[in-house]
Amino acid sequence: MNESGNTNVVQHIYEFFKGGDIKALLNLLSDDIEWQLPEIENVPFAGKRRGREQMGQFFASLVDTQDVQHFEPREFIAHGDKVVALGHYAWLVKSTGREFGGDFAHVFTISDGKVVRFHEYMDTAAASAAHRRDNFDDEGDALFHIM
Repeated sequence: MNESGNTNVVQHIYEFFKGGDIKALLNLLSDDIEWQLPEIENVPFAGKRRGREQMGQFFASLVDTQDVQHFEPREFIAHGDKVVALGHYAWLVKSTGREFGGDFAHVFTISDGKVVRFHEYMDTAAASAAHRRDNFDDEGDALFHIM
């Protein structure tokens, strides 16, 4: 597949994610997908996943713990089998009521029209702080917002 086709695959992944069609998204992943988020303290879905089954669990955990406030891939850079998506997002952590956001870089590796590898780069400190449960006062109100 050429760079334009690879970019289309990645754009479809974002469209399916934003539309909540996780089943269609999973169909664009290879059976042995490697999905890598940074290891982030307090974030239950952080770290490495492999295979579609674990990816289904990943997206279920993401939906269970966070609500999307804003999610916008802004630029796509394709070279060979790699597509880099640069963008911005904001999330609301359900268990803490805190928001965090920032810029992201997602690196996709495509083979035969399927994503075989994914690696995310993002502000891990903001995500960890937003998920941390010890930042509450005695009434359970958040002491600060991370944005």
